[in-house]
Amino acid sequence: MYTVNIAILTPFIVALFIPFLYKRLSAIHTGWFVLAVPVALFAILASYIPAVANGETFYSSIPWLPSLGINFTAYLDGLSLIFALLITGVGSLVILYSIYYLSKERESLHHFYIYLLMFMGAMLGVVFSDNLLVLYVFWELTSISSFLLIAYWHHRRQSRYGAQKSMLITVMGGIGMLAGFLMLSSFAGTFSVREIIGGMGDYASHALFVPAMLLILLGAFTKSAQFPFHIWLPDAMEAPTPVSAYLHSATMVKAGIYLVARFTPVFGGEAVWFWVVSIVGIVTLFWGSFTAIRQTDLKALLAYSTISQLGLIMTLLGLGSAALHFDVIDNQSFYYSLAIFAALFHLVNHSTFKGALFMVVGIVDHETGTRDIRKLGGLMTVMPVTFTVAVIGSFSMAGLPPFNGFLSKEMFFTAVLRIIELPFFSVEAWGLLFPIIAWLASVLTFVYCLILIFKTFFGEHQPEKLEKSAHEAPFGMLVSPVILASLVVAFFFFPNVLGEFLLKPAYGAVMPAFIEAGVFDYQIKAWHGINTELLMTLGIVGFGFVLYRSLPRWIGVYSLFPAKLSLDRLYNGALISVERRSNEITNRYMTGNMYHYLLYIFLVILGLVYTIALTTGALSFDVSNDAPISIYEGILAAVMAITAISILFAKSRMTGILLNGVLGYLVALFFVFFRAPDLALTQLVIETVTAALFLLCFYFLPDWDKQKHKTKPKLLNGLIAVATGAMVTVLALSVNSNRLFDSISAFYENAYELAGAKNIVNAILGDFRAFDTMLEVVVLLIAGLGVYVLIKLKASKGGRDLEGK
Repeated sequence: MYTVNIAILTPFIVALFIPFLYKRLSAIHTGWFVLAVPVALFAILASYIPAVANGETFYSSIPWLPSLGINFTAYLDGLSLIFALLITGVGSLVILYSIYYLSKERESLHHFYIYLLMFMGAMLGVVFSDNLLVLYVFWELTSISSFLLIAYWHHRRQSRYGAQKSMLITVMGGIGMLAGFLMLSSFAGTFSVREIIGGMGDYASHALFVPAMLLILLGAFTKSAQFPFHIWLPDAMEAPTPVSAYLHSATMVKAGIYLVARFTPVFGGEAVWFWVVSIVGIVTLFWGSFTAIRQTDLKALLAYSTISQLGLIMTLLGLGSAALHFDVIDNQSFYYSLAIFAALFHLVNHSTFKGALFMVVGIVDHETGTRDIRKLGGLMTVMPVTFTVAVIGSFSMAGLPPFNGFLSKEMFFTAVLRIIELPFFSVEAWGLLFPIIAWLASVLTFVYCLILIFKTFFGEHQPEKLEKSAHEAPFGMLVSPVILASLVVAFFFFPNVLGEFLLKPAYGAVMPAFIEAGVFDYQIKAWHGINTELLMTLGIVGFGFVLYRSLPRWIGVYSLFPAKLSLDRLYNGALISVERRSNEITNRYMTGNMYHYLLYIFLVILGLVYTIALTTGALSFDVSNDAPISIYEGILAAVMAITAISILFAKSRMTGILLNGVLGYLVALFFVFFRAPDLALTQLVIETVTAALFLLCFYFLPDWDKQKHKTKPKLLNGLIAVATGAMVTVLALSVNSNRLFDSISAFYENAYELAGAKNIVNAILGDFRAFDTMLEVVVLLIAGLGVYVLIKLKASKGGRDLEGK
């Protein structure tokens, strides 16, 4: 069963044909061709829902580097399936939306859709990969493709800045994650995620367990825009709205969520995991909602709301991991594991309402020419369908009925209230802060949702401030947000269809012991009676409405936060400082003087080689078994040494070139003594051609101006020269005397039988190294063609000059 492997590769394969489709069928919007990819993948993956809901998993592996334990292994279970359906399902709606959002006359569509398909394939690779290193490859590919998508409008400075920022932060976290993967595989003894999860409980006592955990979390936090790494997400909003709706609401930012959920069975139940994930999540939840209120750009507001909602999901994953600390799987431990179920539910809900809201903001921008809240207002009657979708999405995000966000928000309140009763991890000291912060963040969420609705669609219409005459979007652009808004309502009224077929299998992949123990018996309900969670929701609505109405009176609180201490300012300052320091260091050694460059190279090589050789004892040799040196060879070696030294004292270029030629011819004599006439002939030809070329080139150079050097540099040069010569000589002797393996020459001695050649050298060049020799010939051919073209161009240019004269 290689269906999943093919599903991962399909977007990459189709991306190869996009330039041809764009060029050959330019009359048709390229998006129509691309749309077929996610639709087909979604249909194929959806066919696995019944089987996965019954507890089945699917596994397939294609050998890649089996000797290193690295294979292209795909694993389909409940967790990977729910993410894959989001990637392909929301991807289909985003591409449909982009067809009407991006003009085929003004936009470079082939670039856009190639980048989008690259990202889609990379995300599928992340959620389906069972091998840690393959997962990392796809992980970083998501960063690269998102960089290209964010910088799609590369003529804008802010787009380039946002792309660079996201790339630096996410790739930094990815490198840390790779180190964590290598640590994890070292003490687990495998790269397979399934096998690592199967051996959970055997790793907690290992010294690398906590470092590996923290490094993996670093990768997850940077990708999912958790505090303090969240600063890249608002700047990434410079990307086209389809990119924001796809990457920053449903897919890329959810990659970190996937990573934490996938490794919860490995690290969950540990106090470090519980506190780090929960605290980072709750802080991100509050800070994102608090910062969103001050934004005047609609996409910036949604960016910070996304950060806040991702923090909510991360908090639930952290709180739910406490269930794995219980020794016995029973109703009490299951009581806490429901936070994981709530996290997965809100993951789906967030993708629906946030995707719809991003598309709404894109419509407002597309049809009015601005996203500035201060210029908008009164669009409810002008854009009624867009307004309706905005209300559904915003009220779902605020956690109001009858929308799906209400259900998962109530489950979130239940989780933070239950955690106070946790009998371990010293929760009694700080546990009360979770429901308090969660409630305050939800109040602020309600406030910015009201800002989004009332500031944009209510109030006075200001057409004079708009760049375009506002009107409702075309039907094609409304289809995708309307479908997402419909899902928001449908999931509220029929949540257990989603719960039974998708959420429960995904929960089972994170908490397999609870499914196996048969304690899972939970039904999503909208009404639980009058309880604390409902009272918290009523308090959010009442207090949030008061805060919204009194917004002008307390908005000044944001001025209390000094701009100089903002994380963005610190990031920019660090970037400028690193660039300045690197320039200073570079200018110290990049002097433009060839002598300095050679000096650095030789000193580094000498230092490294001598240090390694002396510390490892590699400099040892025995010449007692070597062949005796004849008097002719000794005389020839002495003549070569004298010739080489004489070059240093040459007073003209002509003398130096001639002495260098003599040295080459003496090497040819050595080949004659060693009975290698073909090599001697090759050496003679090469030396003759080289000497002739040297003479030709040096003829056009100015006269030799001998420079006077001080004694110290000359002494240093001499020491370096002697040390380098000694290093090469000693290494050659050591290598010849300390053979770790049998010589391969015995294989070539059978050249006649293997290649039908009586000359071993010719057999090596023409048969054993045939491919290498062919490439050398190709290089010579290319060089010859280049010289020919230059000569022709020179002749042509000269002819035109003569005609002009």
